[in-house]
Amino acid sequence: MGILGWIILGGLAGWVASIIMGTDHNQGLIGNIVVGIIGGFLGGWIFNLLGGIGITGFNFWSFVVAVVGAIVLTWLWNMITSGRRTAQ
Repeated sequence: MGILGWIILGGLAGWVASIIMGTDHNQGLIGNIVVGIIGGFLGGWIFNLLGGIGITGFNFWSFVVAVVGAIVLTWLWNMITSGRRTAQ
């Protein structure tokens, strides 16, 4: 899968994960793409650890793996930064 495929898959996966996690108002297009791409790597790693198959190309399974990874990444990020939030 080329760079354009990673950007499209990452953007879609990051967007869906941000909606599921309720962080869509905090992330823009670039944030969704970055979270989705990193989530794809993280999801692939997690699925491989569990004996499954990670990212296999531009298909529905890879999208599911990337969304799961993006959800885990967003959850971890929220756990790390939850103490840093201030009232505005």
